Amino acid sequence: MNDLKTALGEAVGAAFAGAGLPPELGRVTAADRPDLADFQCNGAMAAAKLAGQPPRDIATRIAAALEAHPDLTGVEIAGPGFINLRVSPQALSRRAADVARDPRGGASLADSPRRVIIDYGGPNVAKPMHVGHLRSSIIGEALKRIHRFRGDVTIGDAHFGDWGFQMGLLILATADEIPAVAEVIAGVDAGGDPLAAEATLRAHVDLPLLERLYPQAAERAKHEAAFRDAARKATAALQGGRASYRLIWQVFADVSRVALKRDFHALGVDFDLWKGESDADPLIPEMVADLEAKGLLETDQGARILRVAGPGETKKKKLDDGSVVVVESPDPLLVISSEGSAMYGTTDLATILQRRRDFDPQLFLYVVDQRQAEHFEQVFRAAAKAGYAPREDLVHIGFGTMNGPDGKPFKTREGGVLKLADLIAMTSEKATARLHEAGLGAELEPDEFEDTARKVAVAALKFADLQNFRGTSYVFDLDRFTSFEGKTGPYLLYQAVRIKSLLRKAADQGAVAGAIVIAEPTERELALTLDAFNQAVVEADDKSAPHFIAEHAFRLAQVYSKFYAACPVLTAADEATRASRLALSQAVLAQLETALDLLGIETPERM
Repeated sequence: MNDLKTALGEAVGAAFAGAGLPPELGRVTAADRPDLADFQCNGAMAAAKLAGQPPRDIATRIAAALEAHPDLTGVEIAGPGFINLRVSPQALSRRAADVARDPRGGASLADSPRRVIIDYGGPNVAKPMHVGHLRSSIIGEALKRIHRFRGDVTIGDAHFGDWGFQMGLLILATADEIPAVAEVIAGVDAGGDPLAAEATLRAHVDLPLLERLYPQAAERAKHEAAFRDAARKATAALQGGRASYRLIWQVFADVSRVALKRDFHALGVDFDLWKGESDADPLIPEMVADLEAKGLLETDQGARILRVAGPGETKKKKLDDGSVVVVESPDPLLVISSEGSAMYGTTDLATILQRRRDFDPQLFLYVVDQRQAEHFEQVFRAAAKAGYAPREDLVHIGFGTMNGPDGKPFKTREGGVLKLADLIAMTSEKATARLHEAGLGAELEPDEFEDTARKVAVAALKFADLQNFRGTSYVFDLDRFTSFEGKTGPYLLYQAVRIKSLLRKAADQGAVAGAIVIAEPTERELALTLDAFNQAVVEADDKSAPHFIAEHAFRLAQVYSKFYAACPVLTAADEATRASRLALSQAVLAQLETALDLLGIETPERM
């Protein structure tokens, strides 16, 4: 099912081809002046250079070829050669009816579905999720849903940070803090009962303990070289298979995962895989041997590195003494440290190999902070050099930061990092207050009101993020985000609930939807907006940018509000008009809920 823009683009392209010009010049876009036209084509401007003719002459020929098109009531030339197209009411009625019947709201499937794996979330074991995890989780979840909606076989992976230096720090810090843990280490290493040892660990280790110990250990490592070196050796011993360290690490991971799943669930985010860096560890010896055999590894100050820069790729680097040298860029990938442990990039490289073997994806998406761009460029180039995945299949979906009023990454009033659970609780409390202020939900039972407030809170957080292009940063403003007015998630939920209320009243009156007939100006605008959903989904997919769908959802809600004010539905002049407007309302609700679901936003039934 083609949308009007695509269908008209094909017709205009055929007209250009008939004039002996490239059909791609027939690209059609929404009109810049909706009061003058519905769509426009500016191809005559480019065609003039190819044909050596005035653009208006070419536009006149194209317009003449389109005059008999059954879906158009007007083809006009404006300015030096812009072609303006106006769609017939019959074509709009037919397209609106198609959208109303389509369970996908008029959105097409991808021409060639792919196997896609999306790496997002990325929380660390032994640390609470904080606001820094918000954007990755929200954007990644939306992209997963969009790819699935387009027909791609899509897998989402949380990819925990559970295998690096922080594990060595925590093992030592926990053993220092709790004598029973030190005893477990000694006992297991001496061949003691691992089940009894595990029970002891679980009795003493919980997330608050880990949350307290990790920053202390990290700070200590900055100032105590001996402790830092011991932690590095502990990390290498863990990765090398030391039984006591593996047992402690497993308890750390289990305790953390319970809390992480709780926070993700509260945000409406879920994963197909709950894997971590550790899952790729068994592949590392084999991978390192493969890299050695391919001659890709070099020794540098006792470490093993893989050079990823191409010939002539350099950058200037300032040294500690103030001098400037020219070095290769990107920097080499550090594969094995001088202590013998695998590094962050090593596990990322092994994870690509693991994913290739397990799922053979055609597209790997990494939804990670834009500040990690250089790291992923290193890893992706290394993977391509090693033959693990083509470079073009590996894509870093970078994003900006959520900032405070000072324009810097969001902090608490005390200057600390806000926990994600606290942010969600704070937003839910604000959403509850907003509902009371607006006089909404008063007739709901307590459980339903609480559920509605939760949905309003999640909608506020997600839409505030997803309405922006992911590459930009934005300022966190809880008052604005939770408002039921303006460009917000709560506003969209309110519009959806209002349509549901209208449809319930119609059912109570015995009114039913019928054939859609587009007649009034706001009906035209609404039909054209419904038609635009497909292009929004296609662009969101092509550019890994959910804001296209967020923009469409807001536009649809706005246009429906205009329609609702200008075109009475239940009190329409006659039964046929009422049936048509009810059908339009149903189509809007279905498409709006589909768009919101792609953004990971649930709509309540009532407010």
